[in-house]
Amino acid sequence: MARAPSSRSAEVFLLNKPYHSLYFYLPRAALDAIADEANAPRIRDLSYKPGVGVNDVTISTLGSLLLPALRHPDQANPLFVDHVMQAVVVHIAQTYGGMRPVSRPVRGGLAPWQERRAKEMIDANLGGVLVEELARECRFSRNHFSRAFSRSVGMAPHQWLMQRRIEVAKEMLRDGRLPVSDVAAACGFSNQSHLTHFFTRMVGVGPGAWRRARQSQLCPQEPT
Repeated sequence: MARAPSSRSAEVFLLNKPYHSLYFYLPRAALDAIADEANAPRIRDLSYKPGVGVNDVTISTLGSLLLPALRHPDQANPLFVDHVMQAVVVHIAQTYGGMRPVSRPVRGGLAPWQERRAKEMIDANLGGVLVEELARECRFSRNHFSRAFSRSVGMAPHQWLMQRRIEVAKEMLRDGRLPVSDVAAACGFSNQSHLTHFFTRMVGVGPGAWRRARQSQLCPQEPT
């Protein structure tokens, strides 16, 4: 390889022999997803010196694993390619992005990304979400997911759903303008009586009384 004269704006190289290269395009979304799954802060910048080559044995090895798939893409296993690419992203995030998990999952429980995803799905479906769907999203069987969720959160998925319904109901009741029946419907309860039953059992007073007490700044103490 002969290096040609360069200007201030760019380096120019003259390649007079066969030369092969493999480029990895790493979108910001991929780094964000890896950091989220590791329960780590998102990566802002990669640590490297522009223009200075790095002999990264890990990336070279992973790249060589992809070459047969690139030569014969019609015969490549997409799952294999995805796993290798995932390994590349994790390596770059840790080696050049300084990614470090901030906590470890509870032994026998969900990984941080699994717990976060399950809770997001429950919050988005207060009317009810099948445990099978939560388990599938977390790549577990139904029974394995239920046990792992209980270990991590301290309660079963259905109990967490009911708790979230009551928490959201409280937020809406503080507004003071919505009828209790509308709050019940918005929080996934079949009707006002359904909300009142669970609200009273979990909070100690009915939703109407709780709202009036909040409005008068005399909310009764809730049981712990």
